Amino acid sequence: MKKLSTRRRHPLAAIVVLILALAATGGLYAAFAPAGEAQAEETAQSLAIDEGKKLYTVGCASCHGAGGQGTSDGPTLVGVGAAAVDFQVGTGRMPAQQPSQQVPDKKTIYTQAEIDQLAAYVASLGAGPAAPTAEQYDPAGADIANGGQLYRTNCAQCHNFTGEGGALTHGKYAPDLSEVDPKHIYQAMLTGPQAMPVFPDTVMPEQEKRDIIAYLGAVNGEDSPTPGGFKLGGYGPVAEGLFGWVFGLGALVAVAIWVAARTAKAKKS
Repeated sequence: MKKLSTRRRHPLAAIVVLILALAATGGLYAAFAPAGEAQAEETAQSLAIDEGKKLYTVGCASCHGAGGQGTSDGPTLVGVGAAAVDFQVGTGRMPAQQPSQQVPDKKTIYTQAEIDQLAAYVASLGAGPAAPTAEQYDPAGADIANGGQLYRTNCAQCHNFTGEGGALTHGKYAPDLSEVDPKHIYQAMLTGPQAMPVFPDTVMPEQEKRDIIAYLGAVNGEDSPTPGGFKLGGYGPVAEGLFGWVFGLGALVAVAIWVAARTAKAKKS
């Protein structure tokens, strides 16, 4: 007993006990805390999916089917991902008022929290593009010149050079981008809504999307210049030349006819 008591009073005994206590505490935290956090996150996600399913049943199932499989009135939503839902519902395009060649944007009827719940439910139906974070579509520090080159190569043929939109075939059109939220521009490139092609990150990386968003912000901002005066919708010299040719030359022809008629009348008299 005396020998055991001597060991307990050893100068290093307190340090050894402290180290063992810290190790036990750290081990217990590592074993239980992350699991608790993961479980809480999983519970929150499950609740969001449940609430999103309720919203979906009321506002979306009549066109897209009870399980998102699609019907004759609406396409399947399996695999479209949260980004597509955030874009379509966040811009007011969905729920659609009536079937048409192209669904226009309108006032949003859902809050962002409800949109997130709808997106969570649709995302649970099949893997698809996730909703982007603010850092992904923030144009701060992006390359505007590169964005302009990318935009003119991939987008201008439909949205025109400054993003003011234009007509397409069969009643479709490219919408005006001048006042669209950067998040929705990013999501449109990521998901390809309606007649628009899809530009996944494998085709157009995140940085290039941010460059395009920065370019659109630069050409449509309050301080953006409009050289040459009235820009006729931003279509450029071809449209302006056509306008001058049709209306300008037409006016000259009309004046020439009027002068000829007056001259002929004067000779007769």
